[in-house]
Amino acid sequence: MEFNQKEQQAISQIEGIFGEHKGYRRAHARGAGYKGIFEGSGEAAELTDAAHFQQAKVPVLLRFSHFSPDPTWADAMSPVKGMAIQFKIGFEEVTNIVSVTSPVFFARSPERFMEMLEVSRSFKKGRPKLMELAELLTDFPEVRAMFSSVKKMTVPESFATGIYHSIHAFHFEKGGSRQAIKYLFEPDAGENKRSLKDMKDLPFGYYEQELAERTARSPVSFKLYAIIGEADDPTDDPTRDWPKDRERIFLGRLVIEAPDDEAEQALYDPTVMTTGISCSDDPILKFRRGAYRHSYEKRIAENG
Repeated sequence: MEFNQKEQQAISQIEGIFGEHKGYRRAHARGAGYKGIFEGSGEAAELTDAAHFQQAKVPVLLRFSHFSPDPTWADAMSPVKGMAIQFKIGFEEVTNIVSVTSPVFFARSPERFMEMLEVSRSFKKGRPKLMELAELLTDFPEVRAMFSSVKKMTVPESFATGIYHSIHAFHFEKGGSRQAIKYLFEPDAGENKRSLKDMKDLPFGYYEQELAERTARSPVSFKLYAIIGEADDPTDDPTRDWPKDRERIFLGRLVIEAPDDEAEQALYDPTVMTTGISCSDDPILKFRRGAYRHSYEKRIAENG
């Protein structure tokens, strides 16, 4: 795949700011891979032909992660957690959902994202403090939603107890009709949380170890919903959340069974779609395709 200059530059900027950690992802560097099953509910069958959202069971790979590009950062340095899922829906056919524990992103375009990476160079050791970041980013009004979210943010007690948001909008398609949606994962274990202040004493690797112990006792599961967008809900700006009163459709249940090496190494490109689903016109979403693949190819080459 050909990568444009912007995508390559973004990866180089991340390496320049946070260090070049060979063999790791350039974002969400540290994490843990698992295998499991997704059981579709069929409740969205009138909106999409996507096979995994019919009444069917499909195998999945998934990866929980910390958002930091530096794998040496403590768990407390990465308050936002991620969950990426790859649905194996046919012979050599997959589709992905990438989600995080924040409902919004901090930049609305690749250009803004790269500008903000440059701003972060000014912070000591690449570890920005939230108050300093808020003062320096007055030129970026779109990040107010992110700061508002972070100020109110609590951190999941476990990877298994977070609420995960797709951030980006997508379209369900069927019979020539399209419906804007966002994805939302809710934990069956309940949303157990801790404050940012309470994270400081967590040992390195706490989240990975806790999840391993939890899944050894019994499977971890999430309910997946589609949030149904309305006419004025933006599909091209991941810095803006949709109203909380939007209709939701239950898409199915994700069951996480056991650790899996393949899942840890997989490429979770959020733009890989299947029949019945298409990407929105979000420029950050489109940008992520090339950036993810560039990072993936570098990582694979480094790992031999």
